[in-house]
Amino acid sequence: MTTDATKNRWVKNGSLGEGKLRFGADYNPEQWPREVWDEDVRLMREAGVNIVSLGIFSWALLEPRPGEWDFGWLDEVMDLLHAHGIDVDLATATASPPPWLAKNHPEILPVGVDGTVFWPGSRQHWRPTSPVFREHALRLTRTLAERYADHPALVAWHVSNELGCHNLYDYSDDAARAFRLWLAARYGTLDALNDAWGTAFWSQRYGAWDEILPPRIAPTLRNPGQRLDFERFSSDAVRDHLRAEAAVLHEATPDVPVTTNFMVAQNVRDIDYVSWAGDVDFVSNDHYLRPGPIGRDDLSFWANLTGNIAGGRPWFLMEHATSAVNWREVNPPKRPGELVRDALTHVAHGADAVCYFQWRQSRAGGERYHSGMLPHAGADSRVFRDVVALGQRLQEIAGITGALRERARVAVLFDYESWWVSGREGHPTEGLAYDVEALTWYRALLDAGVRADVIPASASFDGYEVVVAPMLHVVDEALRGRLAAVAESGRHLVTTYFSGVVDEYDRVWLGGYPGALREVLGIRVEEFVPLLAGSPAALASGAEATVWSERIVHVGDDVEVLDTYAGGDLDGAPAVTRRRLPGGGTATYVSADLGVAGAGGVLRALTAEAPALAADPLAADGRVEVISRVQGDTRHLFLANRTDEPVRAGDVELAPREVAVRTQPRH
Repeated sequence: MTTDATKNRWVKNGSLGEGKLRFGADYNPEQWPREVWDEDVRLMREAGVNIVSLGIFSWALLEPRPGEWDFGWLDEVMDLLHAHGIDVDLATATASPPPWLAKNHPEILPVGVDGTVFWPGSRQHWRPTSPVFREHALRLTRTLAERYADHPALVAWHVSNELGCHNLYDYSDDAARAFRLWLAARYGTLDALNDAWGTAFWSQRYGAWDEILPPRIAPTLRNPGQRLDFERFSSDAVRDHLRAEAAVLHEATPDVPVTTNFMVAQNVRDIDYVSWAGDVDFVSNDHYLRPGPIGRDDLSFWANLTGNIAGGRPWFLMEHATSAVNWREVNPPKRPGELVRDALTHVAHGADAVCYFQWRQSRAGGERYHSGMLPHAGADSRVFRDVVALGQRLQEIAGITGALRERARVAVLFDYESWWVSGREGHPTEGLAYDVEALTWYRALLDAGVRADVIPASASFDGYEVVVAPMLHVVDEALRGRLAAVAESGRHLVTTYFSGVVDEYDRVWLGGYPGALREVLGIRVEEFVPLLAGSPAALASGAEATVWSERIVHVGDDVEVLDTYAGGDLDGAPAVTRRRLPGGGTATYVSADLGVAGAGGVLRALTAEAPALAADPLAADGRVEVISRVQGDTRHLFLANRTDEPVRAGDVELAPREVAVRTQPRH
């Protein structure tokens, strides 16, 4: 189990930090002939690579037959890397079981919601709750740990890889048994479970635990409470596997830190990474840039959240791409300058390591068109030259190693359960996108030149003068009180449509919307008015909603209407309100999706009362993102050009997409 003494050992005792930013990639030498390895390490040295993740998908080579081991090739690679000054983050190799395991034990294979079995031939074809898989995976983990415990190249353990990326939701009988145990621990009695899930609806009341199944495919809408609990359970089930492997590693190698690569921004949105942070010795994350102009702000948003999931401490960027990926509908390469900009933006938000998937672009296999540090074109290529330039840049700013994120005065809340629940079918519209709304408010703050932290809704709000909670759909009693305390203590709360609507069981708060937040906001919404495609709702300010609007029927005496609907059935009705509380605090409600410009207008209307919303002069009217890390009496200031044009930030000239780093005394 991780303790304060082991947390972030790579920062505290230099086991990974050593006064240098880490730079490297997943390395898969088993894909290549032995003669290629020498060229690899030579070019790694040229690029400044000082760490690689090794052995991630090597189980079939390490254990070619049950109980038979072949470590010769891995021994040689470990020795070769150490001889060239390159450290190893060694994977437990359990991400994908070998063909013989699935052949001998097909009961490890995951089952889809419709009963489909997921067969070998890809990756992650295993059930998180399979006792058979767990037994084999832990045996491999222990064997690796005991063999390489004292190898001088080993600096960290890498549990599995992207846990739950493809096998998070398993609807097998193993999962059903584990789900029932999880539910019994959560609720204690069937009466409590039936009440939480509202099983009186549609004759779903359970009379015995073994009647409960995972929410498998059904004739129509499945029970919302059951689905939410299955999502929680599934996140916990994969987390339990992480804990099991980590326990073996900590026992065998107590001085070697353990991590696993989260996917905070990618397709595994249904994992509650906030709850996982305490199970690793340092937080690691994979991030892949969204194409187009929104991508740079999207990257900043998720890197910001990752840094706060890590508690402001340094973290490890385990994977991102040097150029194109291979899994979107269209996969454009990165533009000139983006490779360096993306890497330094992660560093600005707290990453002390910049690593890629992967070192050498694959010749065969499902990811052969995914870019690498060394592309198909070889070393004489734009990508590799950019990689070398980045390696040099990271060496120049190595003094930042170990610096903490500097806390902002404004926070944007992010809540995984609201993300899971708010976009469900059976809601007033299926057009809602929680992550898009959260990013909209973050971008509005960037446009306003305001530095903000993206924090989990479970984090402390203390010290934040302004707390923005976009579409915070799931609010329990404790969160309700914490949000109200922001405004009641003289600070400023901003929240938006479809917030506070349900409790932790996905049951509606009664009495009118926005439910749990109705009292602090001083308003009551009678009904939602979702918008049909091509039928936007205009506001008097000029803002326009395209997805959502609401009918606010009550406004308290201490509530000011900041904006109204203009035209249509809601003509003249309140659209944006602000309640002023004793002590100078405010609570603002936005009942429609206003886009970045509309959100910016709401924030500007609050600036006079909330100095934290004043623009930073270095932000150059929102064209530059200003990010800060601190270390003792030193501040490391990152100035990231958000545009494709030259920008001047104070006395710094920034080229298009450039990130400048300035070190200054901390006042």
